[in-house]
Amino acid sequence: MFIGEYTYSIDEKKRLAIPAKFRKALGKKAVITRGIDNCLVIYPLSEWQKLAKKLESLPSSKIDARGFARLMLAGAVDVVLDKLGRILIPDYLKNYADLKKNVAILGLSNRIEIWDEKKWQEYKQKTEREVGDIAERLNELGV
Repeated sequence: MFIGEYTYSIDEKKRLAIPAKFRKALGKKAVITRGIDNCLVIYPLSEWQKLAKKLESLPSSKIDARGFARLMLAGAVDVVLDKLGRILIPDYLKNYADLKKNVAILGLSNRIEIWDEKKWQEYKQKTEREVGDIAERLNELGV
């Protein structure tokens, strides 16, 4: 399980170290793709396979289903953690998430999100201000 928030830097060779706490659960190979809210998402292979099956089952006759599946699947790439627990982030994903040098790495149970640090701080502050309203809406969903 992935939990927590960490700040790391992308090095000059476009490598990002994954927090040591996450490495065992992630394994040596994983999948990184576009996420919602212009972040990146890293999935362990087992979680990626579950998501890919769900995306495959979406009706291709629906424009939203096709678009979402395209973004997630076409944007995905296998990553291998090196001996130091680093991954290489492809330019197209780095550009999609507008990642600069400093990034926030977030553990979200079955996945890891990567955000530009400044964008994450802005998003977090906005969400923290709205937490009461969000909790009320989630209550309607049984959360």
